[in-house]
Amino acid sequence: MNPRLKKFIGTLVMVVFVILYALIVMAIAPRIVGPGTSKFLELTFYLVAGLAWALPLMPLIRWMEKKPKPRS
Repeated sequence: MNPRLKKFIGTLVMVVFVILYALIVMAIAPRIVGPGTSKFLELTFYLVAGLAWALPLMPLIRWMEKKPKPRS
């Protein structure tokens, strides 16, 4: 597959994933970090939620950066 096409497809998938991920985090955040929650728990939740989106995207990023096999 053409490297430019792989990067284009990967970028579209990443944008859609991050939007959906943000919506899901916004939906569950009030249940976990409600009124009366300690600031430490709130900080921990947002720190983990803010970094966790990268883990599922690592295979996609590796696929996007993989060099094409040389043709014989």
